[in-house]
Amino acid sequence: MEPDKIMDGLTKELTVALKAMSKAKDLGEKEAYSRIVKNLCDSLGVFLDLASEMMSLDPDDDDMPF
Repeated sequence: MEPDKIMDGLTKELTVALKAMSKAKDLGEKEAYSRIVKNLCDSLGVFLDLASEMMSLDPDDDDMPF
């Protein structure tokens, strides 16, 4: 699967979870959604960190060892 599609899917799931959490009445239900949101944010952060690392690599770098 392509990273862009994964990130889009995680973002959509995060939006759904946040909306559901805002509508939740029970404290236990809100806690469950907050854990879901945290896990989705952590997962999305992995892809954003990877994208950041890849953007810092310069393909025209003259210090290539080979």
